[in-house]
Amino acid sequence: MGILLLAFLLFCCILLIPLGLPGTWLILGVAVGYAALTHESIGWVSIVIIGILAIIGEALEFMLTGRVARKFGGSKRGSWGAIVGGTVGAFMGIPVPIPFVGSMIGAFVGAFVGALLFELAGGTKTGPATKVATGALLGRVAAAAMKVGIGFVMAAWVIGAAMV
Repeated sequence: MGILLLAFLLFCCILLIPLGLPGTWLILGVAVGYAALTHESIGWVSIVIIGILAIIGEALEFMLTGRVARKFGGSKRGSWGAIVGGTVGAFMGIPVPIPFVGSMIGAFVGAFVGALLFELAGGTKTGPATKVATGALLGRVAAAAMKVGIGFVMAAWVIGAAMV
């Protein structure tokens, strides 16, 4: 029964990741809590590995959004606009009445709008700035997908460690 509850909690954490919420950190928290409460076999080595994976996921999310915007011709300013816009958009999407969807859409739209506005503020013409913003949007989507993948690896590691 404990493993089923653990798996359910981990799955819920994974669902939070594409919304821009700290699902990977919550997976780490669930693993630490499960280990502390049940005295099961999730050892500190597993906890450290899960923590490292969470850090990698965060780094990939920020780097990929900006890097793809740069591949589409963006400047550092546009990359930062994509990162800031994606973060702000995720929070601004919270009030949307459909649970969690608003944050996800907000993060994607925010990356686009942030890159666009920062590029326009830097003197980039509308056409090229829109291309950069499209790259930022694609980067944000790719980053979310990669981070969800990392979340599944983390969850599988936790379940595997708990079952040993």
